[in-house]
Amino acid sequence: MTAKRILVVDNEAKMRRILELSLRSLGHEVEQAGDGQEALAMLDTGSFDLVLTDLRMPRLDGIGLLRALREADNDIPVIVMTAYGTIETAVAAMKIGAADYIIRPFEMETIEMAVSRALTMQVVQRENRFLKEEMSRGWGDFVGTSKPMQDLYDLLKQVAPTRSSVFIVGETGTGKELVARALHVASGRSGLFVPINCAAIPAELLESELFGHVKGAFTGALRDRVGKCELASGGTLFLDEITEMPIGLQAKLLRVLQEGVIEKVGGNAVTPVDLRVVAATNRDPQQSVDAGLLRRDLYFRLNVVRVDVPLLRDRHGDIPLLVEYFVHKYSVELSRTPPRISSDAMAILEGYAWPGNVRELENLIERAMVLCRGDLITVAHLPVGLGPLPAVAKEPGADPKPASRAPDSLALRPHVDELERHLIHEALLQAGGNKAAAARLLKISERALWYKIKRYGLT
Repeated sequence: MTAKRILVVDNEAKMRRILELSLRSLGHEVEQAGDGQEALAMLDTGSFDLVLTDLRMPRLDGIGLLRALREADNDIPVIVMTAYGTIETAVAAMKIGAADYIIRPFEMETIEMAVSRALTMQVVQRENRFLKEEMSRGWGDFVGTSKPMQDLYDLLKQVAPTRSSVFIVGETGTGKELVARALHVASGRSGLFVPINCAAIPAELLESELFGHVKGAFTGALRDRVGKCELASGGTLFLDEITEMPIGLQAKLLRVLQEGVIEKVGGNAVTPVDLRVVAATNRDPQQSVDAGLLRRDLYFRLNVVRVDVPLLRDRHGDIPLLVEYFVHKYSVELSRTPPRISSDAMAILEGYAWPGNVRELENLIERAMVLCRGDLITVAHLPVGLGPLPAVAKEPGADPKPASRAPDSLALRPHVDELERHLIHEALLQAGGNKAAAARLLKISERALWYKIKRYGLT
């Protein structure tokens, strides 16, 4: 286990020294406090991974120290030691959140085992919390049997078992993160799959998100934070929209990949990490390098194997399968019987160009499921102007004008709203969810965009 920083709290100097020597022999860094009050002050200004405290002490005892930490939402593991143990005090300590409860006198092996157990449990609990957050998002599955998808599957099977870095390239909505997750699952690596969207996090916070920070590193850093690189150690770190990462931070990431260590923001200690990095972008990587958005040396480091994700318009044969998949998915969420799709509606879906790719199709099916009250999704449940639209006869030299299907109503406002909603949705897709960038595409203020997003339920 990686060396940790442990705080020993006891009013007996001799006992503190014994515990310090024992824990240092295991490779840990150890600090001492004479009572709970002193310990709180040290925890408030320093970074520790575990507290080993006596129960009875002046000013603030072990239970008081434990309670103060939990009330401050500090989940640091705390092991309580006492020569005056009773069942009642043990139960009280465990209820408040003690990691262990040890009765004196004890063998040093008992302490060492308790420390190892508490530190291991801390890692497990941290990973479990992360996994619950990830699972709550829903991961989905690959859907498709077309030739482009078969080629993708074959490439992933070859690349996944290796440790090579992978660069995934594809338009917004094609499923780049799904490809990255599949690589991780098939890799056999025992650690977590940890995604981070470089475009969705402000530049000033991205370094802390990646590498973590120590308490007091900057305004708002109220406690130590574990970064995504450390979380992903032993697993896979997925860097989505890597070209949006600031150039200065790209240099620090390159060091992590080359040396296998991280340094938290505000800290000076290095932590070894074992990472497989998968990066992704919706841009042309070489153009990003030429434009100065992506460091050339980092690009070479990441682009060991390139994976191009097929566009939905290049695999129209998969659309019926995807429609069926999303209909069943949202039927479960809406607790209803899955409706059928009319042949006219399916023809329109199969003929549309899908600039937003699979994500756009999923959003459209969710919308249709909400609007459809019966057991059949029809053309009426699809957005106006979706297509495919046949061309009408025209005079020589005239601009081609697509013919639209007749709307249910000629009232202008609903159709204007539908078009505005569609354009905002498309801008958000092209901007990767970045509201400021989407507002620039739409040539409106960011404040106006936020208002329209709320109005049309596009959150």
